[in-house]
Amino acid sequence: MKKLVVLLFLILPMGVFAQEVKIAFVKTQEIFMAMPEVSTMESQLADLNEKYKVELKQMQDEYTNKYSAYVAQQDSLTENIKLRRMQEIDDIRSRMDNFVQVAQQDVQKKQQELLQPIQQKLHDAIQSVGNEKGYTYIVDPAALLFTGTNAVDATSFVKTKLGLK
Repeated sequence: MKKLVVLLFLILPMGVFAQEVKIAFVKTQEIFMAMPEVSTMESQLADLNEKYKVELKQMQDEYTNKYSAYVAQQDSLTENIKLRRMQEIDDIRSRMDNFVQVAQQDVQKKQQELLQPIQQKLHDAIQSVGNEKGYTYIVDPAALLFTGTNAVDATSFVKTKLGLK
């Protein structure tokens, strides 16, 4: 019984190799950068970054003003007022640090939110081309160590599927 199972495992791959395996490659980065959705995404992210920069600049200005006023007046202030003003300055700095963290997380979240449908559209187009052309595998040459001269470049097919030039 064991010999039969081993024999089946040895013969089974031969049947797979007897079939024609069609492999193509697609330059996903090239296609991705040509998609109009990418420039829209980049524009939206740039706008969001700019809003956060403006807000951070206001906080930095407030911090600079309070700190400059404190330094200029510290010799004439009582200890109690000095402590309160230093606490205010530390609070502003803490708010700035927290703001930067939240802004970075928000930008990353927005980037993923905008990126996901673009990646899905690209994936669907690659899959569609693979099915239409009968490819067994479609790979990205960026992940390969070698691409032979007779390799099929399906990049143009995917671009056509997406309506890109």
